[in-house]
Amino acid sequence: MPKIEVNEELFCSLAGRRWNNRAEFEEALTCAKAELDEDSDKSLSAEERTLKIELNDTNRPDLWGTAGCARQVRVYYGKGKRPEYPFFSTPGNAQKSKESKWTVKVEESVKKVRPYLAGFVATGKAVTDASLKDMIQTQEKLAWNFGRKRRAISMGLYRIAIITWPITYKGVDPDSVSFTPLQWDSPLTLREILKQHPKGKEYAFIQEHEPIHPLLVDAKGGILSYPPIINSADIGAVQVGDTDLFVELTGTDQPSVTVAASIMACDMADQGYTIEPVRVEYDYDTPFGRTVTMPFYFQSPVFCSLERIEKFLGEKLSGDECVAALERMGCKAEKARDVERGGVDAVGDGSVDGVRLYPPEYRNDFLHAADVAEDIMIGRGLATFKPERPQEFTVGRLSPITIFSRKVKEILVGLGYQEMIYNYLGSRKDLVDKVLGDGGRVIQIANPMTENYEYVRDSVLASLLMSEAVSGNAVYPHHIFETGKVAFKDPSENYGAATRQYLGMLSASKDANFNVIAAQIQTLFYYLSREYTVDESTDSRFIPGRAASVVYHGKTIGVFGEIHPAVLENFGVIVPCIAAEIDLDALL
Repeated sequence: MPKIEVNEELFCSLAGRRWNNRAEFEEALTCAKAELDEDSDKSLSAEERTLKIELNDTNRPDLWGTAGCARQVRVYYGKGKRPEYPFFSTPGNAQKSKESKWTVKVEESVKKVRPYLAGFVATGKAVTDASLKDMIQTQEKLAWNFGRKRRAISMGLYRIAIITWPITYKGVDPDSVSFTPLQWDSPLTLREILKQHPKGKEYAFIQEHEPIHPLLVDAKGGILSYPPIINSADIGAVQVGDTDLFVELTGTDQPSVTVAASIMACDMADQGYTIEPVRVEYDYDTPFGRTVTMPFYFQSPVFCSLERIEKFLGEKLSGDECVAALERMGCKAEKARDVERGGVDAVGDGSVDGVRLYPPEYRNDFLHAADVAEDIMIGRGLATFKPERPQEFTVGRLSPITIFSRKVKEILVGLGYQEMIYNYLGSRKDLVDKVLGDGGRVIQIANPMTENYEYVRDSVLASLLMSEAVSGNAVYPHHIFETGKVAFKDPSENYGAATRQYLGMLSASKDANFNVIAAQIQTLFYYLSREYTVDESTDSRFIPGRAASVVYHGKTIGVFGEIHPAVLENFGVIVPCIAAEIDLDALL
């Protein structure tokens, strides 16, 4: 879950209140689904203290900064007095476009690389040390989590005074343009930045395979940045004391880029900046049109019937109660009647009573009626709902695979192994690339919040190797195992994917060899009362000739052997490892 560091004095000033003790402060944070993760030295003053707050929700990026989190607390305890942001344009609002004196032109050449841009100008207040740190933190949180490690969204801050307008966003040959990037003292071409600069090497995976790379330049040809990699050292360096800033975001999904810009604009407006619109002119069609004045409000209202709210929350609420609760969450809402499928309370015209919610400018997470009901629940307060004893009587029991897995665990513990528990999601780098896989059967998530949890694991061994990679200081030998779920593509299944219960075991020591793991597999099957045979294995994770497939009833259900040195090197493991992986569902 995202964690943010906030300056206590800045947070309290933006929240509009102070708290007598930490218990009261933690209680106040619940409306933002947040909790105090760590408190700093109490001997320091509020101006010096830094608080660490953990957000227990990944679908509210507007809370990932001091101003956003404080806004939610301020509105909630201010009984719905939501701030107004008059600087937003809306679809069809031509007047806002005429008011903008700042223009960014987006050329056709960038369409296939990183096609969307949003931005605004913030003036009227000098940047302080605390506000600059918070801007950078919000920038990084949005780009890393919401922006999938800058792949979908990246952000840059610039000083207006040294920019000659209009700005142009275009695609260029990475070998044809050079500039001095931040934290560097000499010019590099774009391709050289990807190979030599620390940020370039970190984010090279986004651009290195593209023939055209994006670039942001002003009217005199001065380079602002090389999105999403690095700003220039000349124009792209914001410092304490700067007063007029240009904030830009680029990315691959226009709604996401736009709402991220809205979050940043609202945060800076709350901190006292005057937000001025920027007109973005495209040479091609976009979902929002060829000319978009940013910040831009594009969210659609969401209707939820009172009947569905009652089903979600277990209590009948009036329209007025729902509206009041939503307003405490910073949303504009009204009682409404609309057509909703499945409504048993429909009147003669087929409509039902409910509420219509208009999302705040900085939110775009209302995808379903359940999201509306959740905000009503939080806005009203969890303590206001009366607890109910369940009416249904059910008797639970362990499934056969759970019982069987427990027996496997007992045998592995008897062999000296320690049980581990892992996430089922991971990155392609860990689950595919490092284990020399081709990724042919791994399942990719279509809309992940972060690249680190973009794929569903199809093997337990990658998880075990990640543990071994950080265990070099522990006394050898290391013996670890896990029984857990894996999923992979399988055309024979109804949904094209299969979920199986796997056993994975790994041993690391200087004496680890094929004979040791073969003996352990033989012991495991003996105590499970199962007969098996072995066959030659070509699994790329293992050393050829030192690995074997496990065959049960004529079907290959597993593999064991010595891990390939290239795999060990990819994970940074420095000692020989032996491992095995068995399909427990097949054994059962």
